[in-house]
Amino acid sequence: MHKTGLRVVITGAGSGLGRELALRYAQEGARLALADIQEEGLGETLRLVEAAGGSGFTRRCDVRDYSQLAALAQSCEELMQGVDVLINNAGVASGGWFEDLTLEDWEWQISINLMGVVKGCKAFVPMLVSQGSGRIINIASMAALMQAPGMSNYNVAKAGVVALSESLLCELQPKGVQVNVVCPSFFQTNLLSSFRGPDSESKEDIAKLLENSPISAADIADLVCRESTAGIFMILPHEKGREAWAVKQAQPQLIYDEMTRMAVKKMAAPGN
Repeated sequence: MHKTGLRVVITGAGSGLGRELALRYAQEGARLALADIQEEGLGETLRLVEAAGGSGFTRRCDVRDYSQLAALAQSCEELMQGVDVLINNAGVASGGWFEDLTLEDWEWQISINLMGVVKGCKAFVPMLVSQGSGRIINIASMAALMQAPGMSNYNVAKAGVVALSESLLCELQPKGVQVNVVCPSFFQTNLLSSFRGPDSESKEDIAKLLENSPISAADIADLVCRESTAGIFMILPHEKGREAWAVKQAQPQLIYDEMTRMAVKKMAAPGN
């Protein structure tokens, strides 16, 4: 495999998709800045990165805190003399019916899954624009495009990531900075370790979707690397997700009707 020597920043790199993305870039000889709130997981990711042929450093970073992201950007400037790829991957899971979600549930979800991406971009965009080159890859979700019932705060946060990415695409491309957004369906990961919601049934529903995914985090990482380099803006890793998105674009009412049927079915289930 061709060694690129890319300088790559990944938030949420301590496990899951973040770790697999780090390993994928490490195979190409990348230098990596690995950030997460879980320092033990970060240490393990760095060990695996070095074994795979990459190098890098770790920083504990809570994406809710802009000062920590700004410090991460400064470390990248000092230790790597810039950044080629920024991957805003850190995220959490949540669910529950709208009337049961508290405002605190909303604020927690938005502060991490949306504002964490906004702050990550804000911290690194000046460096990328100054370089006149680079790439931002924002990890959203199919929930941004197909709003399933019982996940309103998660749906809204991820839809915001897509809207942000579309905005940055047209603003930054003329300045030499490329933008991609990734919208995977559920896949096998440890996302539920961060789950927050008013009921256990939502968590159980998501657990089933994660378990039944046809592709892994490593598969998605490989696709993200290939399709971002190929210049594909919206990356949809799951075949069924691509099919559903095509239907929604052509006949949105079909999807709205199906989501309503899903809601009725969930409401009729025992315990609801």
